[in-house]
Amino acid sequence: MVEHQAVGIRARRAETSSRRACLPVGVVGGASGPEGGQQILCMHGGLSPELKSLEQIKRVARPTDVPDSGLLCDLLWADPDKDIQGWGENDRGVSYTFGPDCVTEFLQKHDLDLVCRAHQVVEEGYEFFAKRQLVTIFSAPNYCGEFENAGAMMSVDETLMCSFQILKPAENKAKAAARR
Repeated sequence: MVEHQAVGIRARRAETSSRRACLPVGVVGGASGPEGGQQILCMHGGLSPELKSLEQIKRVARPTDVPDSGLLCDLLWADPDKDIQGWGENDRGVSYTFGPDCVTEFLQKHDLDLVCRAHQVVEEGYEFFAKRQLVTIFSAPNYCGEFENAGAMMSVDETLMCSFQILKPAENKAKAAARR
């Protein structure tokens, strides 16, 4: 994943955290197949050590202010980290990072097959984590004009097969002129 620019991220967080959360925090969608039902949890951020039941997500009252800590904060701000086991500090200065073991445990406990999240710039527009048990999708190419990342959109068929459409960043005019 593209490295955070801590000051910029904190500034954007301060700007957005003053807004009220109105949209659903997470949605479970699924399909029936020959091997039984398969389910995807779609969310903005990530997992939380406080999330013991999917019912907790349904019970988040909206509209609401986004707190600096706790379940709602984590569901909006937590990030995966391949280099840790369990829960760790987040470079954003808010919420947690979580290791592949947290994803595996969460999916098994809640009988889910995949977590689909956004919230984090990834170079190719999407990136799998924890042996393809979690996917980060970032749809804004060349985020903030700084990262030169691709964006992506994910489609899911009736068997939960995921496919991706990649959105390449528009070519920077200065770079194009320099090549001429």
